[in-house]
Amino acid sequence: MENYFAIQWHITDYCDQRCKHCYIFSEGHPALITMPFETMVYVTDQIVDFCNKINRSPYIYLTGGDPILHPDFWRLLEYFHEKGLRFCIMGNPFHLTENVCKRMHDLGCVKYQVSLDGLEKTHDLFRKPGSFKATLEAIKLIKASGMWAAVMSTVSKTNHKEIPALIDLVDELGVDVYAVGRYCPTSVGKAYDPDIHMTPLEYKAFMDECFEHYIAHKDSKTTYQLKDHLWTLYRYEKGLFNPDENLPANTIMDGCNCGRNHVTILPTGAVYACRRMESEIGSILNTSLYELWTSAKFDEYRQYDKFIKCSKCKLKAYCRGCPSVTYGYTHNMYDADPQCWMEVEE
Repeated sequence: MENYFAIQWHITDYCDQRCKHCYIFSEGHPALITMPFETMVYVTDQIVDFCNKINRSPYIYLTGGDPILHPDFWRLLEYFHEKGLRFCIMGNPFHLTENVCKRMHDLGCVKYQVSLDGLEKTHDLFRKPGSFKATLEAIKLIKASGMWAAVMSTVSKTNHKEIPALIDLVDELGVDVYAVGRYCPTSVGKAYDPDIHMTPLEYKAFMDECFEHYIAHKDSKTTYQLKDHLWTLYRYEKGLFNPDENLPANTIMDGCNCGRNHVTILPTGAVYACRRMESEIGSILNTSLYELWTSAKFDEYRQYDKFIKCSKCKLKAYCRGCPSVTYGYTHNMYDADPQCWMEVEE
């Protein structure tokens, strides 16, 4: 299997939704930026050069906003195709047709990811009226084209009771990949909103219910991706995961990809360690991606012994929770994950 490096690339801020948990529009209405085509060509070449230098294969997660709204969307996909790049698209369902999906597939798009954040009433409350039905129709079109259909749910206390029903639904729809990610607060003031915040034990109980549904669908064609690294803790306590206790000091095997095998690029050219928290490293427009990746500023995201709780945990090499969620609660990504129920010795 190839050793991929993930690049989440936002090519435009334009979007025909204003999702309640979106980090782009969460604190107001910023100026909407779209990256020019010539700059996108430059960035693509930078990505290829960087991955060649670190001996990894690029895997681009093209997103926005909604990337299909970029005026040069198809030109960029044609350039990816010329370069033989592996990529997927994370976007909205509204502009997908049979022909659009087929063209994406023919240009090399491996999968298209849409969101379902609850059943119809809840999802449309988060997104916009009609979004739920449009998403179900889009899943059929994506699958028919030959692309993988991926579904992502953002979970908080607001919608967690509906996620098990979504697990059943995506199985029924034949979705290829399904994952749940936690809501990432965009300000400390929002973090402990009683309609949003889940305590560690509430979150563990939620994972219990999800796991029961995953097991019920163990023969499904859907891959239920355990995206949240707290699944490592959950599996460990269930006896389904055994950490190697003889790893050399400071060895990191898994867990958060921040500083390991992932970067985010914004329409402005800014490079972030993670888009879900304030983590700007610099600009790809004036510094090569390789220089940014090997910089002291990026190295701050590899200081695993600075994690206040995780550094003392036997699962440090495999988990470390979600630093971006933690940052949303405390503005310190090294703090304890707010949903982690693991007890560690001080």
